[in-house]
Parts: sequence; C-alpha cells; structure tokens
Amino acid sequence: MGLIKGGINEVIATTVFNAAPIGIHFHDKTANMILFPGSHTAENIERDGWVVANFVHDPMLYVRTAFEDLSRDAFVEEPVAGRTMCRLAGAEAWVAFIATVERKTDGAMIVRLAQKKEIIEGVAVHPVNRGFNSIIDATVHATRYRLKRDPELKKLIDYHAGIIRKCGGKNEIEALGMLMGYIGE
Repeated sequence: MGLIKGGINEVIATTVFNAAPIGIHFHDKTANMILFPGSHTAENIERDGWVVANFVHDPMLYVRTAFEDLSRDAFVEEPVAGRTMCRLAGAEAWVAFIATVERKTDGAMIVRLAQKKEIIEGVAVHPVNRGFNSIIDATVHATRYRLKRDPELKKLIDYHAGIIRKCGGKNEIEALGMLMGYIGE
C-alpha cells in the first residue's frame, strides 16, 4: 500500500454520509479496523461492505467527527469498484477499501480491508506537532470517557491537554476547547 503505512494509521473513515476518526491497523501487508458494534460506522460497513480512509490535517475535524455528524455537503461521492463511495470533500488524500467483517463480538468488530483506489488530492508538508498528535490521543480517550466516565481516562485526557496547551498551535488549542465541551468539562 502507498499511503497506509505500518502500524496504526489515524484517519477519518467515511461510509455513507458518515465520518469518524478510526485507526487502520497495517501489519504484514494486511489492513484492518477494529470497530465498536452499534456505531454508525460499523453498521454501514457491515451493510455496504466499503469504507474510505481520509487523510486530513485538521484537529477540529477529528474532534467533531468523533462526537457529531457532518452535513452532507462535507462529502463527495466517488465511483470505486462498481460502487458509489463517500469521501471527505476536504481530504488531502484518500484510500477506498472493500471492507469485510472477519469477526464480531459484543465488544468489537474486526474488519479486513482490501484497497481498491488511492488518490492524492493535494500535497502539503505538515511538520511534526506534538499538540496535533495529542489531540488525536485525547480524542480517542474522550470517546471512551464519555461512555464510561473512567477517572483513568480523564487523567490521560488531562495529560494530553497539557501537551496541547504547551506544543499546539491555535487550531489544536481550539480543538481542545471543543473536545472539553463534548465531555462536559
């Protein structure tokens, strides 16, 4: 694969007019996702058999898509492998996959991904920014914290909030404010 690299790739996954931050696991030339059953993303993938990984560098979009739905005009429909798939209108690059549910339990759905199309819409250099990376981590913890209110998750969010305040730029700090609002802080 070209854009998807070894390890866990943090992307905004899109299904039918739905977007959510998801990690794509890529190891030994195999790509998969682990989803929560009952989420819109899991339901759509199970029903339609496809997903698009969108590469964006917008910390607020990662936070927004974790907690709310985007309007339909945020998406572009693309013909891929005989299907119409949705990607984000502002994606810098995207990869379309056929998605097959390999295993499903009460707590997780494992989805195998087969790449069908990869497009780079625009090229931009994004320097490493610990604030941006921490907004991704804080968002992951916040989605779980909102469900369980586990104090250990809150400690992790607070840890990353400190890094965002120290290392982030205006957009990362604004995204942190948005995230704290979603979790009631």
